[in-house]
Amino acid sequence: MSLTKIKSPIKVTGDNSRESLGLVHVITGDGKGKTTSSLGLALRAVGNNLKVHMIQFLKSGFTGEIYSAKKLGFEIEQFGVDALKERQKHLQEFEDKTGRFVFQPDIKEKDAAMEGWEHAKKIIKSNDYDMVILDEINCALAKELIPLKEVLEIAKEHGKVELVFTGRDAPKELMEAADYVNAIQSVKHPWQKGIVARKGIEY
Repeated sequence: MSLTKIKSPIKVTGDNSRESLGLVHVITGDGKGKTTSSLGLALRAVGNNLKVHMIQFLKSGFTGEIYSAKKLGFEIEQFGVDALKERQKHLQEFEDKTGRFVFQPDIKEKDAAMEGWEHAKKIIKSNDYDMVILDEINCALAKELIPLKEVLEIAKEHGKVELVFTGRDAPKELMEAADYVNAIQSVKHPWQKGIVARKGIEY
């Protein structure tokens, strides 16, 4: 793709109305940066006084964005099975100091994913938020942990809420229903050289 050279000013008119909200984003692919891309959207939205809520599927444990989100004024809720166990112990915050993450078998994540989806539907329908990010929901869909039919219904009928779906292996039907589809391609990754996940970069 060649770079467009600009020889004279190009005026682009923006739309400041909340009535223009309500589009669907899908961020997928095998490359690093799907969650971080959605967090970039959240950062821009919060900076424009939009209310943002993020729900993370299949994730548990400390990640830097949980703490930075609190400072910025939006909430991230985790619905990985281990996160729900910690919540049941009435621990408001928990931090993994080991630098390790445990990915549970799909069958163990089924109930947690469904609980996350039921919560997500309430959040979306509440009209309390301008943007709702469903992080790693594409993975939960690909693993058939939550019903695709219900997700497609919400994607088509969700009012003036900007919806963001992240995670690899996004279903074709969801991509067809979306307004934005970005596929992040992996070209090179330090894991290929044996460099492990680093705090503040990967988590």
